[in-house]
Amino acid sequence: MYPPELVKPMREDLTRVGFSELHTANDVEDALKKEGTTLVVVNSVCGCAAANARPGAAMSLDNSKKPDHLVTVFAGVDREAVDAARANMVPFPPSSPSIALFKDGELVHMLERHHIEGRPAQIIAENLKGAYNEYC
Repeated sequence: MYPPELVKPMREDLTRVGFSELHTANDVEDALKKEGTTLVVVNSVCGCAAANARPGAAMSLDNSKKPDHLVTVFAGVDREAVDAARANMVPFPPSSPSIALFKDGELVHMLERHHIEGRPAQIIAENLKGAYNEYC
């Protein structure tokens, strides 16, 4: 587990653009039960989360269509919430960071770490915008 003061600015990268933090399994289940589309970002302390995933997720919101709900869980911090989120991302193996789009509780689009690592934030944003245009 990482100390709160270390992850605070990493959390704020997403909360300042409208993401809500989920800390428990119940939080995750409640979020995924909501009608409409929900974007879930599994945040991380790694460099590819800082350089690619968080900026890409934020940039993706500059689109005419976007998810109804924006939520995030933090790997290595919110273990219960991360485990619950990942359980809903099956058949994809656990990875951090990762970004998933759900529609009415069903997984419809997934970006695993290998889709994020080494790719510019703009590419991640464009990928997510394509998913929003299809599902939102």
